[in-house]
Amino acid sequence: MLPNLTPDLELAERLFAELRDATFDGTGITRDAYGEGERKAHAIVRQAAEAIGLDCRADPVGNLVMTLPGADRAAKRVLLGSHLDSVAEGGNYDGAAGVLAGLAAVAGMKRAGFVPARDVAVVAVRAEEAGSWFPISYPGSRGALGLLKPAELAVKRQDTGRTLAEHMRAEGFDPAFAERGGTTFSAEDTAAFLELHIEQGPVLEAEGIPVGIVTGIPGSRRLRAARVLGEYNHSGATPRKYRRDAAVALAELAHRVDDRWVELEAMGHTLVCTFCVMGTTAEAGFTKIAGEARFQLDVRSVNPHSVDALMETLYDCIPGIEARRGVTFELGAETGSKAAPMDADVQAGLVRAARSLGIAHRMMPSGAGHDAAAFAQAGIPAGMVFVRNQNGSHNPKEAMRMEDFAAACAVVTRWAQEMAQ
Repeated sequence: MLPNLTPDLELAERLFAELRDATFDGTGITRDAYGEGERKAHAIVRQAAEAIGLDCRADPVGNLVMTLPGADRAAKRVLLGSHLDSVAEGGNYDGAAGVLAGLAAVAGMKRAGFVPARDVAVVAVRAEEAGSWFPISYPGSRGALGLLKPAELAVKRQDTGRTLAEHMRAEGFDPAFAERGGTTFSAEDTAAFLELHIEQGPVLEAEGIPVGIVTGIPGSRRLRAARVLGEYNHSGATPRKYRRDAAVALAELAHRVDDRWVELEAMGHTLVCTFCVMGTTAEAGFTKIAGEARFQLDVRSVNPHSVDALMETLYDCIPGIEARRGVTFELGAETGSKAAPMDADVQAGLVRAARSLGIAHRMMPSGAGHDAAAFAQAGIPAGMVFVRNQNGSHNPKEAMRMEDFAAACAVVTRWAQEMAQ
């Protein structure tokens, strides 16, 4: 190992500031997927990568690939990176930290005179936060891995009403590449993909540990457009036995599902369950019994059996609630994603790197989805490093400390150096 090979943290700090200045919306950070904010972020990062001498190109679906050439250009490359888009009024670190960590690592390699044995490329993936803009997961990475389905190019962005394909074309890219299953990255040309990301929960902060090494990314089962149909009636003149109250029926379902979550955790299952949206409709005035209630449900776990166990409870509970309360549940289409274990060898390499640097770390599953899942599902060895982060994510108060970022960058750089020797 080269003792003078350290990540260029000054570069990363400068780019964090430039990204914030360019995409601050007055409240938080907005870098819309396949839109103006993401375009600005990619331009800033590409300019910085070219300035340090990296070979830069955008692939046909817009992912930015910034390469430090290796001695053997035909050898399988190592990829470092994450995404640059954000949710509306989000924070400055979610996603961007992984791209800037990759740039800091390869800039450090160039500064130390380290010529890798194989290409080391930093990837800025498009549209990881697509769920906030388009109702699909990972269109940028899956579009580069041959995994994006042609029908998914027709989904519409929620704020513009224009399709994913239209947004790609408007940004100068080629959705036909994804439609025909083209690949930018594959198991044949990529040795591993490593993504640094802020932790989006409170675990590392609560335990006083700066770095997490991720064991797996959860799969999910989701209901995006479910509703309960009852009957609107007068709130004062309708006795309980004549009511068909959709709101109370939904509350009972939520309570029953939450009780089952407690039972499953006691049995050793690790999962999360969120009623993301629960509410009556505009027709439910102050003096009305709710005749309709709507909800969205998100159940996630690295273990698909845990997700299935909770969803089975939901489906088992519904007939009894319908019969008792005179309502009907319409759950709509169920969507979801597959769990993605992180590669064992990548995890072991990250542990070696952290130990050799004396950096405190812990093994942990991810609670959220990330592009690393798409790379893993394409057969590419994938791993993730979490950085301790305050105040959660997807909000303007993200508060990752630079000393924690520096520790995580050091782990990434040491791992990449080992992989590229």
